[in-house]
Amino acid sequence: MNLSPTTPQVIDPKELRPLLHAELDKLSDDYLAPARQLILEIQMQQVLEELDDAADQARAAGRMTPERIAKAIADHRAAHPYRR
Repeated sequence: MNLSPTTPQVIDPKELRPLLHAELDKLSDDYLAPARQLILEIQMQQVLEELDDAADQARAAGRMTPERIAKAIADHRAAHPYRR
């Protein structure tokens, strides 16, 4: 993101949230769908980071082994057979 030196950076989320709401309210209708898409992408990235962290923790705790992964895949395939 390229911020000019004159752009104030608001750090406190309590201050930033209303500013973001105000900016969204000012957008024309044509830009609402792309703005929503950007928000969804940010949310997806957040979920992916959380899943990645959870997977790392599961691996470190020994809960995610090749055997357990293979069994989970086999169980899923047995419960949801694919047509060929």
